[in-house]
Amino acid sequence: MITRLSPQDASFYRLETGGNPMHIGSLAIVRASAAEGPCGPLDYDRLLDLVSSRLPLVPRYRRKVREVPFELGRPVWVQDSRFDPTYHVRRARLPEPGSNEQLLDLVAELSSRPLDHTRPLWEMYLIEGLFGDRCAIFTKTHSALVDGSSAFEIGHVILDNSPNPREVATEAWVTQHEPGEAELLAMAVIDLATQPAEALDVLRRAGADAFSFIDAAGKAAGRVVTAVRTAASGTPVSPFNAPTSRNRRFEVVSTDLEDYRTIRKAFDCSINDAILAVVTGALRIFIQSRGEVLTESAALRAVVPMSVYVEGKHGDRPRPTSEVSSFLIDLPVGEPNPVIRLSHIAHATEPNSRHRRGVRARTLVHMAGFAPASLHAMSVRAASTFAEHTFNLVITNAPGPQQPMYIGGARMLEMYPVSPLLRNQATSIGITSYDGRVFYGLNADRDAMADIGVLSAAVHESMEEMLGACVQ
Repeated sequence: MITRLSPQDASFYRLETGGNPMHIGSLAIVRASAAEGPCGPLDYDRLLDLVSSRLPLVPRYRRKVREVPFELGRPVWVQDSRFDPTYHVRRARLPEPGSNEQLLDLVAELSSRPLDHTRPLWEMYLIEGLFGDRCAIFTKTHSALVDGSSAFEIGHVILDNSPNPREVATEAWVTQHEPGEAELLAMAVIDLATQPAEALDVLRRAGADAFSFIDAAGKAAGRVVTAVRTAASGTPVSPFNAPTSRNRRFEVVSTDLEDYRTIRKAFDCSINDAILAVVTGALRIFIQSRGEVLTESAALRAVVPMSVYVEGKHGDRPRPTSEVSSFLIDLPVGEPNPVIRLSHIAHATEPNSRHRRGVRARTLVHMAGFAPASLHAMSVRAASTFAEHTFNLVITNAPGPQQPMYIGGARMLEMYPVSPLLRNQATSIGITSYDGRVFYGLNADRDAMADIGVLSAAVHESMEEMLGACVQ
């Protein structure tokens, strides 16, 4: 079956550059022995069998992207005639002593590598040798692959809410014909003749390509115009906006969900507001650690996608909505009082907030084995609808299940998002709650954010400041 990429999928596919690989990542740390279930230890063969059995739930993971000759249309999804699950499900082993620092260095290295565009755009790594009877599963999937409606992130479907893996209807996979260049060209010509919108899309791209041939003086003028627009937008200057390389650093933070509930109860705000207040305090500490002077009015503008799960005000069961929505918010990093910072944030995140965007995600909440991985992918898509010069960083927050989840019978202990860096965004912050904890994944450019570890430590310092304000 040959299907054309949607306009948004195609934009994500073409958005990727050497300094901005556009894959969304997910790091799960699990108990390696799987003592709670009948499956035995989680090893490579067991993980490979699990992924293979769940591929019918994500059929796009067997398909690859093919460009149309002469760019006479958007790229197409075609079945990979040489699909080999062992190419995508891989294994790695940490050297002794298998520390958390070694794991994060490996995740940063794996995140730095672009996906192979001649194959389906995903990879999964079983990382063994982690101390404490643990192993890790790192997954990366191109953002073009996950749309939250017909395609989910692979980590979304390998989870179970019991040590006994659920049965999934088997599906005989038959290799299909892979179209040649002539067939793709013929299909594109037919689309151009019968679908005017496709023809207009081709003309727009052709015009964009023509502009790429302007001379050096024209390019310089374009840079001046961009600078003027940025200044006019009022986006604050920050260390989080810088050209990025392909190389990454990755840090994680684990916090207690009950602490955020304490903040919510003390100040009558939402869990999301409490999380953003802690993040804002951490960003303030980080900026000051670089010797920068902050005025009380200083702010960072963040794109904050909100997930499809919203916790009830009194801790009742999270309720689903129909979209992942995103808006711009100014984080008051210059404000020294944590209570006033929280007040500003709560006011800015009110439902009638301006500059709100949405991405549909109707079926996400109905999938068995729900996990935030797909929500983070959807959040990145929502964030990408804003022009790069209008914000400083992206903060994704996707609440997850509050009961233990399992992968092949092995209990998942921790889960961290690894969000991509958008153009000129040197840091992304992904946040996930799971089983009574709130986990932060801090993905950063290796050169521009060599001190990202300061930001991870600042999260705990900011949390202590907020909890201290609760008892005053």
